[in-house]
Amino acid sequence: MELLAIALAPGIAICLFIYFKDRYNKEPFWMLVFAFALGIFSILPAILIQLSYGTDILTKDNPGLLSTAFFSYIIVACSEEGSKFLALRLFIYPRKHFDDPFDGIVYAVMIGMGFATLENLGYVYQHGMQTGIIRMFMAVPAHASFAVLMGYFTGFAKFNSRNRTLNFFLALFFPVLFHGTYDFCLFIGNDSLIGLGAVVALIIALYASIKAIRKKQAISKLYMEEKERSALPNNVNS
Repeated sequence: MELLAIALAPGIAICLFIYFKDRYNKEPFWMLVFAFALGIFSILPAILIQLSYGTDILTKDNPGLLSTAFFSYIIVACSEEGSKFLALRLFIYPRKHFDDPFDGIVYAVMIGMGFATLENLGYVYQHGMQTGIIRMFMAVPAHASFAVLMGYFTGFAKFNSRNRTLNFFLALFFPVLFHGTYDFCLFIGNDSLIGLGAVVALIIALYASIKAIRKKQAISKLYMEEKERSALPNNVNS
């Protein structure tokens, strides 16, 4: 029971944190659950890709920097962030409930936490309480920060048609960049890199995600105020 609690708690806590940050246009609860479930299922294609293409690299005694970088950025980061992005783009983005610039962050984080929670369950039950505690402060917040950046640019894509393609690209590029860097520092097997590189990548990603949340909150407020004004009858505006 303790292992289950420590595996579930970080993802749920982050979901609640983002939910309360959505101040101006709350999403339906069932849509949040739906997004979380999408994140759970999005782990399947990522696992298949990693098992199909990453096994040879993982089994080498000394895979080398280039092989480790390829595995970190292309096999792991691209497969995991790509799976989450497709879930967001195909199943959430077209829906009418995605009607506020902040919604990109909300739904991306729900998907990311669904993914991270299932992944966390596997690691915690396999490696125990200590792994759960480490992942509570490292891996799960990392997934959350990657999701915030993905949702930040997806929100711009939704409400800025002129730069839609660029924003979709950035919605995938930055999560892959930070995720790949974080994993590379862990996979390289050097204690100093593990202690410094992964933490630095996480701190930068968290800092960027906090700034993204604050900026999108301000944009969301202006958007909703403008939406309310445009809905007023003409005689009220005059």
